[in-house]
Amino acid sequence: MKPLRTLKYKNGDEQPAIGLGTWKSGKGEVTKAVEIALNNGYRHIDCAATYGNENEVGEAFEKVFGEGEINREEVWITSKLWNDSHKKEDVIPALKKTLKDLKLDYLDLYLIHWPVAFKKGVGFPESDDEYYSLEEVPIIETWEAMVEAKKQGLVKHIGVSNFSIKKLKDLMSKTNEKPEALQVELHPYLHQNELLEFCSKNGINVTAYSPLGSGDRADAMKAKDEPSLLENPTIVKIAKKHGASAGQVLINWAVQRGTAVIPNSTNKGRIIENLASSGYQLDKEDLAEIDKLDEHFRYVTGEFFVTDGNSYSNIYDE
Repeated sequence: MKPLRTLKYKNGDEQPAIGLGTWKSGKGEVTKAVEIALNNGYRHIDCAATYGNENEVGEAFEKVFGEGEINREEVWITSKLWNDSHKKEDVIPALKKTLKDLKLDYLDLYLIHWPVAFKKGVGFPESDDEYYSLEEVPIIETWEAMVEAKKQGLVKHIGVSNFSIKKLKDLMSKTNEKPEALQVELHPYLHQNELLEFCSKNGINVTAYSPLGSGDRADAMKAKDEPSLLENPTIVKIAKKHGASAGQVLINWAVQRGTAVIPNSTNKGRIIENLASSGYQLDKEDLAEIDKLDEHFRYVTGEFFVTDGNSYSNIYDE
């Protein structure tokens, strides 16, 4: 089954526009979810070391690819470098650990997860002294090791996640190997049109995370009375008009904007429903209504990195 839409890379590789996200997917559920996704037409799986479930995702890859119906080469697999492995000597060992956990020889895309550096072995800092500043461990140092990983054939493409235009420009000014991809939060409450335009002009493919509002993330990450995308009256109305679910409208919107999108689910029916999202077109009227929803509201604020003594108080440069 060939996906309806893809994002193309300079070398001709194609990233399916709709993928399965694995953030927040529990160890007891994620293996089955990835199996269900692959066996029902998904050819794009998004992972990360910090999700703590790559070994279980790898079990699904090993089983499905071992059955012989789906080849490894048919599936686009992304993972991300965690913040404690930004020093040049730590990048490739961290990548090799991810490859071992995922039971793979290579990744299609490897991303710097955040423009934030922790000291080695720190899962999440509890004090200022567990961070490095970006002066101590500059992004270009991390990036050069990512470039080396690509040269070694461990990854086919490299990029970044949660980077602003300012940070992209800064990195691009210091390297001849610019990021090929960017993963950021995008949804109707956070359009980020300027960022999308910048990426389009510079040949950077964009993947949207938290496309449905990430309502299942930890309570500590949630704002009081934060708005619900799935219950938004405009989204619900458009869904009814097309005989679709609210989630399908949100995924379709992301795909029609030219981005990839990685909704999370471990529910079989929802997984299948999400892939079917681009089976119809949102019309001009729908898109005009959704345009009115932009509030520049973030579900993932980055404030969890802020402590009194570190330099990460304005992670998105806003």
